[in-house]
Amino acid sequence: MATKALIQPQIRVSHLSPPLPNTIEMMIRNNNIINSPRNFNKISRFVQQRTIFASSQQQQSNVEISHSTSSQIKIQLYDALQGINRGIFGVSSDKKIEIEELVKQLESQNPTFEPTLSLDKVAGNWKLIYSTISILGSKRTKLGLRDFITLGDLYQNIDISEGKAVNVIKFNARGLSLLSGELRIEASFKIASKSRVDIFYNNSGITPDQLMNVFQKNYNLLLGIFNPQGWLEITYVDENLRIGRDDKDNIFVLERVN
Repeated sequence: MATKALIQPQIRVSHLSPPLPNTIEMMIRNNNIINSPRNFNKISRFVQQRTIFASSQQQQSNVEISHSTSSQIKIQLYDALQGINRGIFGVSSDKKIEIEELVKQLESQNPTFEPTLSLDKVAGNWKLIYSTISILGSKRTKLGLRDFITLGDLYQNIDISEGKAVNVIKFNARGLSLLSGELRIEASFKIASKSRVDIFYNNSGITPDQLMNVFQKNYNLLLGIFNPQGWLEITYVDENLRIGRDDKDNIFVLERVN
């Protein structure tokens, strides 16, 4: 009977040698190294450095995601505010829900946690782009804001050194050779908490006199709509956008202007 030769299979070097362990595994497997206090401290510092580096990368990633999300919400908010004239003359229920949901999302990502302790971010000139203050029905008719008078831009200037705020509401009267004028309301404020200010009405007036004559009969009605007295919670503020809620359950969204 023929004898079959036994052929040993060729063994590769990789089959005999295990993969090289990483630095920590090599140090841990070598009891002599582990038992050395000096080298054990090296291992601890190495692990701590890797942990801190990983944590730092994660935090940076979270910040980038947060900023990106805030920017996207702002774009959606500006889109939602198109064509509603700041909401003062009313918006549909669906539109109001959409806007207020976007406002809540921004508020949840407020980058200024204690705004009254960072009033430099609040100071300056602002323009109203949305409010839940409304002028509807008989109020709008009495104030002539249907056909005779057009409501223009609404501005706010905040002087933190004086503790004062000035609201300016612009008007155009078509029947008076396109006469332009404004209602100016001056108020003072005091810090009430880390996010709230108390507001006190000081004085107000309409210029020029011709426009004052138009509003004279219903001046208290007009002032009652725009009078800021009460308190205001600053729920969001960054370099160019500010959101607030007052004691009358109104929401205000303003953008910074030069």
